[in-house]
Amino acid sequence: MKVSFGWLVIAAGICGLLSFALLAASLGTEYWYIIEMNPLNATDHEDVSSHSGLWKIIEGGTEYSFTADYSRYSDTELHILNMHSAVVVLLPASLVLLVFGGICGLVSSLAHSPALLIATASYILVCSLLTLCGVSLYIIYSYQALAETERLVGPVGLAHVHTSFGWSLALAWLSYGLELLAGLLLLAAARLTRGQRSSATTA
Repeated sequence: MKVSFGWLVIAAGICGLLSFALLAASLGTEYWYIIEMNPLNATDHEDVSSHSGLWKIIEGGTEYSFTADYSRYSDTELHILNMHSAVVVLLPASLVLLVFGGICGLVSSLAHSPALLIATASYILVCSLLTLCGVSLYIIYSYQALAETERLVGPVGLAHVHTSFGWSLALAWLSYGLELLAGLLLLAAARLTRGQRSSATTA
């Protein structure tokens, strides 16, 4: 089955739009990390579960922002906080860059220019790399924060605590996959256009 140039760029555009929407939803929600306590450790009227996003923590219905007095933290804790700060820079940056990638993709598709399509595809692949770095760094940050907490309170203190990554992180992963697919589709469109021009020149 032969795929046309139009279908390739339309599919790339849909992937790009979905990727942007998923990443925006991921950044705007607070279910990146979920902490659940064993109900046996809490009273019937006490909600000790919490979930967090990149900007705030929701604990028992109360919101807490990621603000800290860095002067009172150890070097290890500062390293963990710096990783979090890097995440909240990388992922929003990737979201903003996606907007420009969409504009470039539209222009290069209308121009049917292999060079522009390759440049746009490369740009979007760089955006996907930023998203991958941000998501991966968040996972490393979460594991190191949990390890540091266990070091401070001991394994017994976390015996009845269950932690997991939430659906906000899953949305970011999906966004990365769609960014990657959009870039590959544009590369395929560039290759198809170049082949058509070569055939026309030979004829």
